[in-house]
Amino acid sequence: MIQVLTHNILPVFAMLALGFALGRIKLVFNDEARTLNRIAFLVLQPPLILPLIAGIDLPSFDFGALGIYIACQALTFTSATFAARYLFKRDLAESVLLGMAMIFINSLLYIWPIATLIYGEEAALPITAIVAWDASVTFTVFIVTMELITGKAPAAETAKRIALNPVLLSIFTGLILNASGVALPVPVLTAFGFAGSAAAPLTLFALGVILSGHPLIPTKIVASFSAMKLIIFPLLVWLGMSRILPENDWSGLFTLTAAGPSGAMPFALALLYGIRSDAIAPIIIWTSALSLISLAYLA
Repeated sequence: MIQVLTHNILPVFAMLALGFALGRIKLVFNDEARTLNRIAFLVLQPPLILPLIAGIDLPSFDFGALGIYIACQALTFTSATFAARYLFKRDLAESVLLGMAMIFINSLLYIWPIATLIYGEEAALPITAIVAWDASVTFTVFIVTMELITGKAPAAETAKRIALNPVLLSIFTGLILNASGVALPVPVLTAFGFAGSAAAPLTLFALGVILSGHPLIPTKIVASFSAMKLIIFPLLVWLGMSRILPENDWSGLFTLTAAGPSGAMPFALALLYGIRSDAIAPIIIWTSALSLISLAYLA
């Protein structure tokens, strides 16, 4: 457990911690981090996501297990969004992103590299399946939802913005290439690999800088939603898998993923669309810190 923590988890977490520390001492400023976040989101994530989706081996997926995980996501998201909207009186856009923070684990930028370091790419197939689902479907739904909720432009302009979003275009292109069986040329894969490898550390670093400007003392909503993320969601996934598909090989890694910290994407979307983030940011801080021990134990 200690070796997993020190050799596989902390090195990935270190970029978030570094950004937080440099932000606290004002060596890197919030505006600079927001620019880095935008570059990572719109420029570096597409070359990370496209080859991943284009190379998915769908026949190797356990769709029964994945379906249980998705059902747990839907139940948790609905409950969290309802609580944020009607119990904590947050507006619709923020409530949706708070719900997203409960189910959108930092799987692509955090759990996936950790699992790959520990188990290798083949053994981390269940997490790859979740990354593929979240990257291709969940993320698309939330981007479109934010455009529709926050968009004040005419419907045609909103549709154009959605259609030209670089992340959505990379997802769509990857799905077409996967379905057609067309392989990306090696030079393209090399270029994408070079650019995409910077997405995770840059996003985590920028997130750490931005989060450094938020208070660490948890409010009632931060404590409640952090507990939901770290306890309720993984417990729900574990119960669903153990009751419906006992002895399933994917159960452990699905539970590991569900126990991961809230992902950077709800916060990144809040920044991009000008949505209140004073609850989302501390939730990411607390779940990132508190999940270190639980991830090391489950791994």
